[in-house]
Amino acid sequence: MAIEDVRTEPRNPEAAATVISILKQQFGEKLQTGKAFRAQHAHTTTYLPPQLPDAVFFAESVEDVKAVVKVCAQHKVPIVPFGTGSSLEGQINAPEGGISVDLSRMNRVLEVNAEDLDCRVEPGITREELNTYLRDTGLFFPIDPGANASIGGMASTRASGTNAVRYGTMKDVVLAVTAVTADGEEITTAHRARKSSAGYDLTRLFVGAEGTLGIITSVTLKLSGIPEKIAGGVSSFKTLEEACNAVIMTVQMGIPVARIELLDALQVKACNAYSNLDFPEAPLLLLEFHGSEEAVALQSGQFAEIAAECGGSEFVWTANTEERNRLWKARHNAYWASRALEPELEGLSTDVCVPISRLADCVSETQKDIAAEGILAPVVGHAGDGNFHLLVLFDKDKPGEIERIEAFTTRLAERAIAMGGTSTGEHGVGQGKKRVVAGELGGALLLMRAIKQALDPDNIFNPGKIF
Repeated sequence: MAIEDVRTEPRNPEAAATVISILKQQFGEKLQTGKAFRAQHAHTTTYLPPQLPDAVFFAESVEDVKAVVKVCAQHKVPIVPFGTGSSLEGQINAPEGGISVDLSRMNRVLEVNAEDLDCRVEPGITREELNTYLRDTGLFFPIDPGANASIGGMASTRASGTNAVRYGTMKDVVLAVTAVTADGEEITTAHRARKSSAGYDLTRLFVGAEGTLGIITSVTLKLSGIPEKIAGGVSSFKTLEEACNAVIMTVQMGIPVARIELLDALQVKACNAYSNLDFPEAPLLLLEFHGSEEAVALQSGQFAEIAAECGGSEFVWTANTEERNRLWKARHNAYWASRALEPELEGLSTDVCVPISRLADCVSETQKDIAAEGILAPVVGHAGDGNFHLLVLFDKDKPGEIERIEAFTTRLAERAIAMGGTSTGEHGVGQGKKRVVAGELGGALLLMRAIKQALDPDNIFNPGKIF
């Protein structure tokens, strides 16, 4: 199927043509204008239609990034940073055209400080490439959003994933970034020290900014030691509420679980079919423990007691690497497993996050809403930090269907916010959640706009996102 460009508001075609001519003359094949390149850099793994940039620039160095920003800034042409294209809320779309700056060739490890458990990398390296590089050091980068995302993209969307309950999210592991701002110069937000009281926390400003304030050119990361032993296992429950209660008890008792994932019955059915598993088609918790051999055995036993108390099945756990990897591969393939339930339907992936004590309430009310709407929407979540996802399957060609599904996801976001949560725990705002973020942030959104105006007065960095 051909990808059509639905961009409706090109900012300035003449200025874009001028920038393309300048960059082509200066950089040659690093700049591509073919539709196949442009379409690849506007695709989204969501229902939002693609909006193609005018050209794609393949940056290979900080000097490349500085050069393209200076030219675009001079002519007020938009810039859309691109990592691997795995974002879920239209963050890489180019609604006003402009230049997509692909950072995948900036994928070097710049330094590893094993004694200090940190490293500095270029933004285009993926998390899997980084962990392959680190393997012989005894260290690893723990943030795992599922997709093999780039580190720069993960920082820009404040990603987290299955390990967040133990290791935190990108906001917790990014020590510093360097970034090229609207004047075409590179700034450093901090150094390698684990804490600092020196002025504004600019690192946190760029982590989660979704490319709207500048282009990240390097990231300094905290690393963790590879655990001596890893054990994982599963337990099924009669109801989602029982499963959620087991999660809440586990967290409140301080059991240092590394991963605790929740799958509803429909998601289990999908994963069984897609990954050739045979779990009961009932709510399921999938867990992992990290530590010494004695510690993981103790933690597994503690959870087994909790599961039994909450009405769960026997907690079957294993320290066998192949068996664990098979389980987690099935979990990471949950998106594709869900799509395979009805391959002809479109998928809208969304997420919310609530305080852990409200997880059961939020999931239960959402399940009632799903049933009332008569929609197909498997639930899977990083339950240990109150974050869960839905993939809503729908017929985009059916009149009024997109509006109905968006109304459903709006209610989901409002439900989470009313419970003290957020409209997005991981995916970010991008284009897809702009309609709900104002209700969550209130007056703080005005402050964000002011910061954006101060740092990017001509709105060249990823326009049309967040605000």
